[in-house]
Amino acid sequence: MTIDSAGPGAPSGPGAPSGLDGPGEPDRPATAASPGTWDERAARDTGSLRDGAPAPDSSPGGRGPAGRRGAVDPVKALMHRHRELCERAVDPLEIAAGLEAHGVTDRTAARFRHRDVFSLAEEMYARAARDGESAPRTETPGRPVARAYWAVLALVPGALGSAVVVGLRLTDGNQRLAVAAFGALAMVSGLHVALRRGPLSTRHRTTNAARAWTCWLVVYALVGDGLLSAGRDGGPDGPWPVATAPVLALSLACAPAAWCAHLFAARARRRLSASRGLEEFAASARPLLLGAFTLFLCALGGLLALSATALDESPGFAGAGALGALLLLARLLTARGFTHAPGRALAGAGATEATALATAFAARLPGCSFLAVPVDNLIGAAGPGAVPALACGAGALVLIVQATRTLTRASAHALPCEAP
Repeated sequence: MTIDSAGPGAPSGPGAPSGLDGPGEPDRPATAASPGTWDERAARDTGSLRDGAPAPDSSPGGRGPAGRRGAVDPVKALMHRHRELCERAVDPLEIAAGLEAHGVTDRTAARFRHRDVFSLAEEMYARAARDGESAPRTETPGRPVARAYWAVLALVPGALGSAVVVGLRLTDGNQRLAVAAFGALAMVSGLHVALRRGPLSTRHRTTNAARAWTCWLVVYALVGDGLLSAGRDGGPDGPWPVATAPVLALSLACAPAAWCAHLFAARARRRLSASRGLEEFAASARPLLLGAFTLFLCALGGLLALSATALDESPGFAGAGALGALLLLARLLTARGFTHAPGRALAGAGATEATALATAFAARLPGCSFLAVPVDNLIGAAGPGAVPALACGAGALVLIVQATRTLTRASAHALPCEAP
């Protein structure tokens, strides 16, 4: 590709919008009714007037070197506005993704006489490096070591979950209760360690509400179905069944989740370098996202079947599968800064499950039997696992739609997702 290092000329025309005046407006070259007005605005906003530089050629065909390299240099003004982006960029792709995040589209780039945002970003990167405004950086030599590090850490939750299940099978009474309490703390700590590195790590602080709803969803996967069935039957009169197979499979699925997220991020990065337009990248990234998501669901299904066989329990494909899909999509979005939708989806799923349990026990009150009718009909048709399947499945459906809109943008891949 040929990069125009001189920068485009300034369009002129009465009444054209000025895109460099408001901080919230999309980036576009400003226009004015006369060259003199543009020169004054350029000097005031960007300091792009050069001492002794000739005035731009105001003739219709004045696109020569004098006109293009004079005071009128919209690309220079754009670089000034996004100076920090140009300084920290490792390659033109990060500039292109950053521009898209600020509202610059291919149509806007056409006003700078570039066919797309990628071409505009290449010129900005080349000019910034040439002018000494930014120096290209190289990736650290320890990158493969860091990648192996988080890949191993992703196995920690599954290893701890397996150890806790074995401990529960070998103990009883108070010892079993102590193993369960200690194992829960160990699994939470292992999950925290695993998510601090790798493609599922995030620099954005998650809310306490999101963490609480996540813990509740996992607890419900462990004891919810048994408690709901016991509540409908007039109990619980004693210990109710505990579903350890789904929780064990979910802990083991942390590793495939991290690897699928890394696969999606790496492939999307390659497509970003090969794409020549934002729409082209979005169209090519969407199948990558859906493919990585489907691959994770297949891995989770296999782990559910394996855990159920080893523990002689029901696999709970619908409920545990929907929960795994919800947790993966929520983490993918959170890792890239989209925290609002995941928080709402987790809260909605958790509240639905809590409401189902509450209505099952509230129906015992005099005159309140009607409260349990919806839950009774659902369980009678599909079993107790239908409650988490419906609650988590609805949340996962909302998040997959959100993910196909946001994670297929170039701005979602502006910076490496994997923390070193």
